[in-house]
Amino acid sequence: MKNYDRWNEVKKQTELKIRKTGFKQREVFWVRIGQNIGSEEYGKGNEFQRPVLIVRKINSELFIGVPLTSKLKEDNDYFHKISFNTKNTLSQNSAMILQIKTFDKKRLMSRIGMLEKIQFNSVVEKIRRLFIPS
Repeated sequence: MKNYDRWNEVKKQTELKIRKTGFKQREVFWVRIGQNIGSEEYGKGNEFQRPVLIVRKINSELFIGVPLTSKLKEDNDYFHKISFNTKNTLSQNSAMILQIKTFDKKRLMSRIGMLEKIQFNSVVEKIRRLFIPS
């Protein structure tokens, strides 16, 4: 059963948060995504969090991000395998291209790592193909 009441409490605390830390594209952060509807991706645990790749910084408050999953999915139009260093460990994930959305920086929790430019450009190309099919 989805816990919308618990998410509502976390969401209220998230709204009150003042985050002074900056962010930039290619970074991966833990983000409070929330408890969502149907097949929309949602966060896990008490904080309803999930790793998110920052694709584009819109302004100092907003960014476009792609949620990640630790389940390695086959590369296709909707998923892209990535890897990045988290402290002393190589983290492998799949970027869920279809779940791209706009986030407020209040949802950011902590920085996990950063994608190399070549991998980042591959993700961006898949996003372009999603919106501009060949």
